[in-house]
Amino acid sequence: MCYALVDTPLGPVGLQWEGGTLTGVDLEPASAALPSGETPPDPVTRQLGGYFADGRAPFDLPLDLGGTDFQRRVWAAMQAIPAGQTRTYGAIATELGSAPRAVGQACRANPCPIVVPCHRVVGARGLGGFAGDTSGRKLAVKRWLLTHEGVRNL
Repeated sequence: MCYALVDTPLGPVGLQWEGGTLTGVDLEPASAALPSGETPPDPVTRQLGGYFADGRAPFDLPLDLGGTDFQRRVWAAMQAIPAGQTRTYGAIATELGSAPRAVGQACRANPCPIVVPCHRVVGARGLGGFAGDTSGRKLAVKRWLLTHEGVRNL
């Protein structure tokens, strides 16, 4: 496993990969996270840079997300949400025959936020949470990502 920090408009973001496959995106890398000294694969840095330049730039990267079957189904549903659009936890739950809370838990377990756009999943009456928090910096990041993609009326 390789790990590197990259500068973004959100501050440093940690990237984890093996070979050319992305395995993790850490929006709040711990100060103890030590970069491996390697450079992330070019497609990863190019597509991440493209996203921050244009919030509608798509991702098409090889991913190894792990997770349970249900989590992978939720993550696939999130990847189907176009940039600039949102879906509610409830809508995804209905599609998958599950409960909104279970969808929220799968969103929280997403190892590759931004690339697998859990920020596009919102509550029925507002933003909902992001990365396990319902306020503070993480929710501000969710709001920034959605605004960057052109979502209005947050």
